[in-house]
Amino acid sequence: MLTGVLILFPLLASLLLFFIKGDGAKRIAFVFSLVEFGISLLAYVWFRNNPNMDMLSLNCTWVESLGIKFAVGLDGIGLLLVLLTTFLVPLIVLSSFKTTYDKPNTFYALILMMQSALVGVFVANDGFLFYVFWELALIPIYFICLLWGGENRARITFKFFLYTLFGSLFMLIGLIFLYNHTGLDTGIKSFAINDLYTAGRSLNLNQQSFVFWTIFIAFAIKMPIFPLHTWQPDTYVTAPTQGTMLLSGIMLKMGTFGLIKWLLPIAPLALAKWGGVAMGFAVVGIIYASCIAIVQKDYKRLIAYSSIAHVGLIAAGILSANQQGVQGAVIQMLSHGINVVGLFLIADILIRHTGTRDIDKLGGIRSMNGQFGVLFLIILLGSVALPLTNGFVGEFLLINGVFQYSAWLAAFAGLTVILGAVYMLRSYQAIMLGEKKANEVTFGSLADTDKAVLMIICVAVIAFGVYPKPLNDLAEPAVKALLMNLK
Repeated sequence: MLTGVLILFPLLASLLLFFIKGDGAKRIAFVFSLVEFGISLLAYVWFRNNPNMDMLSLNCTWVESLGIKFAVGLDGIGLLLVLLTTFLVPLIVLSSFKTTYDKPNTFYALILMMQSALVGVFVANDGFLFYVFWELALIPIYFICLLWGGENRARITFKFFLYTLFGSLFMLIGLIFLYNHTGLDTGIKSFAINDLYTAGRSLNLNQQSFVFWTIFIAFAIKMPIFPLHTWQPDTYVTAPTQGTMLLSGIMLKMGTFGLIKWLLPIAPLALAKWGGVAMGFAVVGIIYASCIAIVQKDYKRLIAYSSIAHVGLIAAGILSANQQGVQGAVIQMLSHGINVVGLFLIADILIRHTGTRDIDKLGGIRSMNGQFGVLFLIILLGSVALPLTNGFVGEFLLINGVFQYSAWLAAFAGLTVILGAVYMLRSYQAIMLGEKKANEVTFGSLADTDKAVLMIICVAVIAFGVYPKPLNDLAEPAVKALLMNLK
């Protein structure tokens, strides 16, 4: 029941926001998002005490003739991503308090509507329902980018929409193919996740390969993985800051989560044959995106390319299909989501205070606001995976997992540590240290809301780096159970 509430509450809240006029919409949206976070914490407590309780699942018939059910439930992996979503959305809303948007009620209603769909993706236990939530999550972010984006937003947003819709079509084809192979003994077709697992494992290598690539394409576009990444940098830069945070902090996790829950257990033979090829694309993306990030002058675009590199390592860890790789991917999804929201807020603060994100035009900001320099540095160190920060835990497990699969791939994937340090530390040095590059560039005190968001993120960076046990305790049994399906 609680899982259903997690989906329904932000949806109803978003509908209510459409009728609230003026600037009060942002405050009401913030309160609603905090309530949703509280519900997710209650689900966490319930799960830790009674992980198999019916309170955390809902299963009712939706389209009986097609074997489609409204089946949702929480496992350790899904719960972690629900917690990430409900933790980040209040921060995303709070980060917008110093930005004025036209029709704020519509803007915040779309954010909460997207939250509802994202939670649905992470808790769905029916293939058709998963696809529905997957598509529903695209609609709010499309309008957020189209209505409040920057220059050339119509063209760039259309490209983003077309890419993701194209990938979704392939996923639907793969799911329908699996559906038609369910119920061979009983004659009853079903989209239930366990029935799709059984159907997938009953297929021969060629059939599994077809399913693997059709579904993988959808997930690879969403993450994105090289060479299906071309929509991402322009979309991240053009979208309003809160839209970029939703895309990078949460939405791309739909793809990595889909790999773990919906692809690995369905096509184990195809994974054994084609997993190395897919991993190769991910590793190429790590090096390619890191090299492109090094030469970027726009700080927001630099973060966009760094996100491609980070998600490439996450995908490689998942495709290694071992305990360390998959568990590291789950932990890194959480760490990346937290860190990248902080980095995009920093990019937004820079342009609001100085009028530019051009790294060459910035400098000496630490001397104008030392507090901002410290907060910026903590988040940056989490992003480059310094030990005792949240980024280190997942990255260590990921590289270990990839190494167990292939030492050569691990050697190239591990370059993300070095290259990431290069572009992140160089950008910090150019923006924060040295002398001011232009007399007209000034940097005043941080707004209270910006300061609050950055401090919360910094606490998370340090806390989960020093004590990652709660995250590992949730992820480990769920990953072990999932990997059992590959044997």
